[in-house]
Amino acid sequence: MRPTHRRLAATAAGLVLLPVSLVGCGIGGGDEEQAAKPEKAPAEEAAAKSRERVQAYLDAMIAKDVAAGRGQLCALLQDGFDLSATGPNGDFADHFEVPEAAITAVQPGPRGQEVSVSVSVAAGKRTITRPLVFTVTRDGGDWCIAGEAPGGDAAPGSAPAGDAAPGGAPSPAS
Repeated sequence: MRPTHRRLAATAAGLVLLPVSLVGCGIGGGDEEQAAKPEKAPAEEAAAKSRERVQAYLDAMIAKDVAAGRGQLCALLQDGFDLSATGPNGDFADHFEVPEAAITAVQPGPRGQEVSVSVSVAAGKRTITRPLVFTVTRDGGDWCIAGEAPGGDAAPGSAPAGDAAPGGAPSPAS
């Protein structure tokens, strides 16, 4: 029975000294500033990567580069993208010009990062400005656009939807 008591005593001493030694090595404990940094870095990376993906998509939309636009999307959205993007109300439709598109905000959302943009769309002689929200998420090890939806209110001074083109408003949303 003696070896069992020694093992128990050694285990108890080890358990008592373990937290002290871990704090001395910098594991566990530490100041609050160190704990906040690791959480902040992924959030900053998510915002930067989301902004990067949406900006690349906006640049592709302005250039009417369907392949570059498709490359910013998550794999699930890529299959039907070409048809919907170049269709009558698609982001890359031939009868729309996109003279200006700008990111206005990036914030975390329920399904990923939400990137708000303001897109000016010209159809004929008329131009309207509409807000859109892109949802950007991580798919495996890469970031991609997982969704696009109309944003909130239109930008101040934008034309009403019916003024854009006969038969309805151009919607850059695909």
